[in-house]
Amino acid sequence: MSQDGTYLIRKQLADLARLRPQVAHVPLPVRNINVEIEKRLTVGQRTADAVANGMGSWRFILIQSGLLAIWIFLNVVAWISHWDAYPFILLNLVMSFQAAYAAPIIMMSQNRLSQKDRLAADHDYQINLKAEEEIKGILMHLEYQDDLILQVLERLEERAGASN
Repeated sequence: MSQDGTYLIRKQLADLARLRPQVAHVPLPVRNINVEIEKRLTVGQRTADAVANGMGSWRFILIQSGLLAIWIFLNVVAWISHWDAYPFILLNLVMSFQAAYAAPIIMMSQNRLSQKDRLAADHDYQINLKAEEEIKGILMHLEYQDDLILQVLERLEERAGASN
């Protein structure tokens, strides 16, 4: 091959290298939303979560049912004394107090959980945007490689045609 042909090939390769798509890969920091939220919780929020977790369990239901059954049984049989005779007005008052305090505490916990879900959804959205950028970069690079392969095939065909 002549020196001019070698120079031309090197120039073409340099041009191709210059045209190569450059995609900057900037990884997103790895974040654990659960850990971030746990760090920011106040004592009240932790308490609300503990109460909501406790009251939303079968253990709580069984213990409360047992206590109610014992309360009613002791007041009906009256082995000790009737501190709350039928129709169990004191029991009704105790249950009303429990409901009055439990509902807002559980609502606080639920509101915090919905905020946590919104943060997680936003984080997922950011990751999806980054993934889309990465995929576009990969597709650009693959298109560039396809173009290079086609150019190599054309040159091989030209050489094969020139040697015949």
